[in-house]
Amino acid sequence: MIQFIIGEKGKGKTKVLLEKANREVKEATGNVVYLDKNTQHMFELNNKIRLIDVTNYPLTDADEFIGFICGIISQDHDLEKVYLDSFLRIAKLEGRDLDVESAVVPVLAQLASISTQFSVDFIISISLTREQLPSEYHDMIVAQL
Repeated sequence: MIQFIIGEKGKGKTKVLLEKANREVKEATGNVVYLDKNTQHMFELNNKIRLIDVTNYPLTDADEFIGFICGIISQDHDLEKVYLDSFLRIAKLEGRDLDVESAVVPVLAQLASISTQFSVDFIISISLTREQLPSEYHDMIVAQL
């Protein structure tokens, strides 16, 4: 399953994602991972959640990011949920003239496939508006800011 927290930059998506992670880890039966662009929120996360600063790893494009996700899953067979903050940045999709259909949708499709195959939920904070997010993902939006 994939869920989205959407909205423009600076609207409070990270706060909502942190609250959701902290609330849901209490009921999780498996492990929980939180991927971010830094460790700034380390003390805001429940200590049962593993925080990974993606910028510590030499990822250069979205394909390497997907490989990184697969590596995390392959090393933790009890992984239940992965929270992805600042998705466009950590997935190496930010910083160019972003075409959602050609750049973001293929990565989301890969995550959906991985989610199904390995029974891992992805909760994604993404700096897109409802209008920018393709309609096939609208029913996966859990918060819109």
